[in-house]
Amino acid sequence: MNGLTLHHNEEGATEAVILHHEAYYRDRWGFDCRFAEQVGQELGEYLGRFDPALDSYWWAEMDGQFAGAVYVDGTQTLGEARLRWFIVPEGFQGAGLGAALLATALEFCRTRRFSTVYLWTFAGLDAARKLYERNGFVLCEERPHEGWGPKVTAQKFEWKP
Repeated sequence: MNGLTLHHNEEGATEAVILHHEAYYRDRWGFDCRFAEQVGQELGEYLGRFDPALDSYWWAEMDGQFAGAVYVDGTQTLGEARLRWFIVPEGFQGAGLGAALLATALEFCRTRRFSTVYLWTFAGLDAARKLYERNGFVLCEERPHEGWGPKVTAQKFEWKP
């Protein structure tokens, strides 16, 4: 991908990650401000306790624009990692950037020998689900979720390295 820069554990994307989550999920799914507030709060907590032995993140920039991000949170449950704040703005989708970010995150998880990697998403994000399943994630839990406006079906996917 021409003009692409991949940043590893470098500050500079926090605001963009929050703003892109807020805009996408508001415009496409009708989520209200509570969603962006939760993303911002939890991302701030993650950065405040960041441990490079267990945590890592990558964000992509293409021609000076934020093009996507993924975070590995390995500090909450022994032996498990959680993929979080994975987003590729619509203008950058379809070029393989999401697949590259996910592969990079999963390789980090392999090297850290996590027994399980999981993520939470919700039903209806079909392209993301296909990407997860192509990479070996399996749907292991579904439940109704409220709290961001519309009701959704939360889904937990797991990957065993």
